[in-house]
Parts: sequence; structure tokens; C-alpha cells
Amino acid sequence: MSAGLGGAAIVIPNLFFALSLWAAARSGRASVGRFFAGEFIKVAATLALVVIVAVAYRDLHWPAMLAGMFVALKANLFVILTKA
Repeated sequence: MSAGLGGAAIVIPNLFFALSLWAAARSGRASVGRFFAGEFIKVAATLALVVIVAVAYRDLHWPAMLAGMFVALKANLFVILTKA
């Protein structure tokens, strides 16, 4: 459970950030400022989710949560390595 929550704390903000970039690009409103604002919001949302999980889930196993976060952060690298 802890690993899944850690991974979700990374994946959910990244998903919303990617969707907002995709929508901005399709509408022609993409800009550097929008990218940096979205990146800031993504990092803040990730930190907020980690804090929420740490406070709300009493049986949190920190090494498992950190491992889930690490796997979620490195998922792109794993895909590249398996495709090569």
C-alpha cells in the first residue's frame, strides 16, 4: 500500500501536467511561462500529496513509499532501457 501511494504521489501530478501541456499545445497557447508555472504546480502538488499520505496513513512504511516514488520517477528510463 505504501509503495502504491508513493507512486501515485508522483504519477498523478505528472499526469495532470502532461495533460495541461498537451491541451495548451493543441490550442496554440503553449508558452515557456505556462510550462514553468505548470512545473511549479506539479512539484508543489507532489510535495502536498506526500505530506497528505504521511499524515493520513498511519501504517506508512517509509522505505516502501520511497521505493514506489523512485520507481515512478524512473519509469521513463525503464521504458527506454527495455525498448533499446
